[in-house]
Amino acid sequence: MQNKSLVKDYIERAQVRIGAVEYLFSKKAWADVVRESQEIVELALKALLRECHIDVPRIHDVSGILTQEESKLPPEIKKDLEKICDISRSLRRDRELAYYGSEDLTPSEFYKEKDAKEALTSARFIVEKISKALGVVNKANAIMSTNEKWSADEE
Repeated sequence: MQNKSLVKDYIERAQVRIGAVEYLFSKKAWADVVRESQEIVELALKALLRECHIDVPRIHDVSGILTQEESKLPPEIKKDLEKICDISRSLRRDRELAYYGSEDLTPSEFYKEKDAKEALTSARFIVEKISKALGVVNKANAIMSTNEKWSADEE
């Protein structure tokens, strides 16, 4: 049996997390913006899988499953499926590196504002697209577009 409240919970939590990532962005925590954006994308995409009655795997990048199960996805998602999958794959590659770094890479030194802006923009796109497709209204206020947000910050 489909747990509708779980799908809604995933989307609402992804929506709320956008605000948390905006705060990290305002503090210039670029690596954390990248990492947290990945988690937002993962949560929203797993809500989509649940809503479409597709088994949710315990992996961080579900792009392969989305492609495999394209026929079960809503039309508005299919339209942007390639972009959605590219975002999922791209952020997945940065997941551990942005959090832990490596012997020759310190996350806070490696990630730049451009990386963070791209990650947050991608997370916003995914959450907005899936929220709309699944009919989940943003209870944490409407998500302002990234460009509007940054324009307002510059004023």
